[in-house]
Formats: sequence, C-alpha cells, structure tokens
Amino acid sequence: MTMTFLGRLRNVFRPEAKMSSLELFREIYGGRASKSGVTVGWQQAIEVAAVQACCRVLANGVAQVPFPLMQEKDGRRIRVTDHPVAMTIRRPNRWQTSYTLRETIMLHIALTGNAFVWKGMVGSARELRALEPIEPGMVTVQRAPDGTLTYKVTAPDGATMVFDASEIWHIRGPSWAPWLGMDAVKLARDAIGLAIAIETTQADYHKGGAQVSGLLSMKNKVGAERYALVASWLDKHIVGGERAGKPLFLDDDAHYTPFGMTGVDAQQLETRKMQIEEICRAFGVMPIMIGQSDKAATYASAEQMFLAHVVHTLAPWYSRIEQSADAELLSQDDRDNGFYFKFVPNGLLRGAAKDQAAVFSAALGSAGPGTAWMAPNEVRELMDLDPIPGGDELPRGQMPAAPGGSNGTN
Repeated sequence: MTMTFLGRLRNVFRPEAKMSSLELFREIYGGRASKSGVTVGWQQAIEVAAVQACCRVLANGVAQVPFPLMQEKDGRRIRVTDHPVAMTIRRPNRWQTSYTLRETIMLHIALTGNAFVWKGMVGSARELRALEPIEPGMVTVQRAPDGTLTYKVTAPDGATMVFDASEIWHIRGPSWAPWLGMDAVKLARDAIGLAIAIETTQADYHKGGAQVSGLLSMKNKVGAERYALVASWLDKHIVGGERAGKPLFLDDDAHYTPFGMTGVDAQQLETRKMQIEEICRAFGVMPIMIGQSDKAATYASAEQMFLAHVVHTLAPWYSRIEQSADAELLSQDDRDNGFYFKFVPNGLLRGAAKDQAAVFSAALGSAGPGTAWMAPNEVRELMDLDPIPGGDELPRGQMPAAPGGSNGTN
C-alpha cells in the first residue's frame, strides 16, 4: 500500500528546525500592505469576488476538459489507459479525482504562481502511484549553486523536511527566475487592495445607515414633542407609495431639500467597476467570463469572446501544464516511446451546429480533391461517436494537409 504524503511527513520530519506559531502564520498566510494600506495575501485576495471568480474560471477551464495520456506510434496517436501514470492521474489520491486535483493545482498557480504536488512512488522502478497537492505556503524552494532544487516543507507543528526535486511535481506560472513562479497576488496587490478598501468603505457606509433621502428645515425651533409629530406626519404623507407623483405641502415656512447620489458616490461606483477590470487584467481573464460586460456586447460578440477565452486564456495554461507533466511525471523512456499528455478542449470550442457542420465538412474535403485534412473517424471521435470500418483513411484522392503543420504534440 502506498504511503500518503502526510504519513511520510510524520515518519521523516526533522524537529530541529521548529518555527514559532506567529512565524508559521506569517509564512503561510502573511501578505504585504498595498498602497491603499490594506494587507493583501492570497487568503485576503480570494475573498474578493472578482479574484475568486477569475480563479474559478481558470480552475474550471483546466479541470473540466479531458487530460489523457497519449502515445504517438507508427504515425498514429492513441489514448493510453493502462500506463501507471495514466491510472494515477485518473485517481491521484484517496481524496481527489482527476478533476479536483487539476482544480486545486490551478487555484494554487493562479494565486501564488506555483503549485507543488508530492509524487508517491513505489518499488525499485519508482512507479508513480499517488499525487497529493501541498499548500504553497508550506513550501520553500531552495536552489543550490549547481542549480539543484530542493523543497523544504514546513508542517503545521513547525517541523520541516527537505524533499528532493524528483519527489515534487512543481508547476510554475510565469517566472522571472526560471526555477520559481512569480507571486501572482503580490504583483496585483495594489489593484486587489484598492478593491478591498473600496468595498470596506461601502460596507461601513451602509452599516451606518447609508445616506438620508433629504433635509427638512423649519423656521421655528423644533422640540422633542413637535419633532415626534413632524416625523409621524412625514411617515404618513411623504411622497412615495400611494402618494407617488403627488405634491408635498409644508407649513411653518418649512423647506424640504432632497438628496440624490453625489458625484463622489457615482465616482466610487465607477472605481469599483474599474477595479474588476484591473483584477481581470492581472489574471488574464476577460471580464465577460466573470459576468462583467458592457451594454454594447451582443450574442455574436459574446460567443467570440468565449472562444477567445479558450484560445488566449486557457490554451497557454494547457501548454504549460502539459509540458510540465511530460517533464516531471514521465520517464525519459516514456518520452522516447512517444508518450505525452494532452488537454482536449474540443467540447469548449464547439459552436452552433451549423458552424460545426461547415467545419467538419471542409475537414473531410468538401472543397474537392486534395483539400481533406481529417479522416471520418477523427471527426467521429470529436463527436464522441464510435469509429466506422475504413474510417481511418482520408477520402480517396485526398492528401493530408493539416493546417499549420502541427502534429499535436507539445
């Protein structure tokens, strides 16, 4: 039976490098102050609705599409299901599925720039049998002068253990130092901090009762008894409800001045909208993907934005994770034998039935001899249909002409 990550920590942790509770808290959950004065770490950031939505969109996009192990052999590409790594990806540990593993990995990368996954390997062949994500705040990456990486993991009780690079699958986000991803929240802390500050100000404002609707000024002094009488009269006769649109009569030289939204209030609302867009820019997510769109958007333009989200936002993450998995989870022999990981986002790219039919028709050579670049079974596979006899060959008289010359590998 494969030992779990926490089980190994309990057996091997070295207690000599203890940290105080305060130091541990700062190490794992600490943040840095933004220009707005708000301290921003990943925990504060994810409580901001726009940040949470961006992270959810990225995590869902990575987790919801198939992530099979493929093999290119004899000019064909096939899905592999009986390889130990493929089986581990499908059931990485006792708590997670392939979906939730990739969801957690993407959340960690989106917020911290790094994801760390312990690789449970068994036997002399070091076959992969488990994958368990580690909270990024628990890990310190150490680089030796010769470039060797080690991973120092700090347990909740303060004990530490150093793991060899072969035991950790480290997926990096955009990085300046090639061995460590940049802290995504740190880079965007001013935009996130301002969003938190504005939201806090608005919450405090409404907690205090928001603003009054208007001011009633009277010529003579109003005592407690007269104040109660006027207040009761206003409750009954103020414009609104059944009196909507009717005039208001006041005596005793009284004047009523209504209060509307001030320029400051209006500007604060615009600032809140701007911060949503700023946060989207920081995470590389189009605002429409988190429910923020302008009035000029149409159904057609929204559809193109959704497709652009797959191409320009998710596809780079797909390539990053694919290549990392190839390098970290597969052996050199596996790679030499044509094994590779591949995200299959075809379901996200499906358009209207008419558009899809037009694309498949062209792929099968509807424009004439020599124009086909897909075989019938390739199209059927994209539609989750069973292959047909003879469907692996291009139509007679057609020659392969795949656009861009890509073979689909990394």
